[in-house]
Amino acid sequence: MGKVLIIGAGGVATVAAHKVCQKPDVFTEVMIASRTKRKCDALAEVLNKKYGSHVQTAQVDADSVEELVKLLSAYKPDIVMNLALPYQDLTIMEACLQTGCNYLDTANYEPKDEAHFEYSWQWAYRERFEKAGLCAILGCGFDPGVTSIYTAYAAKHYFDEIHYLDIVDCNAGNHHKAFATNFNPEINIREISQKGLYWEDGRWVETEPMEIHQTLYYPNIGPKESYLLHHEEIESLVINYPTIRRARFWMTFGQQYLNYLDVIQNIGMARIDEIEYKAPKADGTGDAVVKIVPLQFLKAVLPNPQDLGENYDGETSIGCRIRGIKDGEERTYYVYNNCSHQAAYEETGMQGVSYTTGVPAMIGAMMFLTGKWAKPGVHNVEEFDPDPFMERLNQDGLPWQEMFNVDLEFD
Repeated sequence: MGKVLIIGAGGVATVAAHKVCQKPDVFTEVMIASRTKRKCDALAEVLNKKYGSHVQTAQVDADSVEELVKLLSAYKPDIVMNLALPYQDLTIMEACLQTGCNYLDTANYEPKDEAHFEYSWQWAYRERFEKAGLCAILGCGFDPGVTSIYTAYAAKHYFDEIHYLDIVDCNAGNHHKAFATNFNPEINIREISQKGLYWEDGRWVETEPMEIHQTLYYPNIGPKESYLLHHEEIESLVINYPTIRRARFWMTFGQQYLNYLDVIQNIGMARIDEIEYKAPKADGTGDAVVKIVPLQFLKAVLPNPQDLGENYDGETSIGCRIRGIKDGEERTYYVYNNCSHQAAYEETGMQGVSYTTGVPAMIGAMMFLTGKWAKPGVHNVEEFDPDPFMERLNQDGLPWQEMFNVDLEFD
């Protein structure tokens, strides 16, 4: 049905590639490309052996529009799944425009030298994609992604107006490491150490990092302390659902994780600016001055998120708690998924956090190739019909549950 190019060879890309190869009737040709080709080759070997696929591989620097254009022009994919770093969103989108390729990602663009998260840079491409007759699907992971589709599904089927939206993300798993991040440490630590942000009464409200928190109950898990963070899907949801009076995002963290994070920040290892370091030369002829970014150095010494799956137990629980009105009456709605880390590992070799992001990315690409999500322009996922996507979640490993008119634990 279509050719897909997956850019990236990390945990999320690995999960997405497994899922893509499980559907050869939809994804008729597959290529995986990243800066380090040997990672792509190793993944392709696993996929080809497990599924009888014929996955191709390539080397590409996703920071280089020129290299991307060369690869896309040669391979001619129907859709590019950008599962690399969010720093690279704009170069990949630009290359897609120059070569006539459709585009999908799982996280919004952010500058490499600033922890700043917003969609404006990507939304600026709307007119160009529309004029080119190309489709760009933004934020098609779990959060952002499935949480936005949950909201769209609720708006379509259960509410005339959504007034209050709380997205809740709990990882109740245990990787049995002193400290590790569940995806790229550089991205993870930048995300949670920035100031909080939420929408209320038509304006953005900023908080100090981790300032607002409360205990929430998660199905099959129990009570967990949950912290208000800034998360990008709120930005598009309050535009696409203007009746929303308040929208917030919450994530759980254990105390040990927070203690380590506090130390990392206090000793300067969370810095994203360059510093000069004087290192002795290997030949003993003196010192060399090199520039390093402390957070990038930290990433190099922390456990690789791709290696956490084998001993990871427990599960995640991510969902939307929504309050609004239907036929003049107030109602509440809670839709969520719980994902087992061990089940994710047994299927794909990756832990549940990678799984919950990689599966929706595959489904989004499938929605495009099957013509269900294919309108030209740049679109956040809630702008498409949620129904076929919700159906696929149940079939492809992320089944969802619903609760009606229950206590959402929020005022």
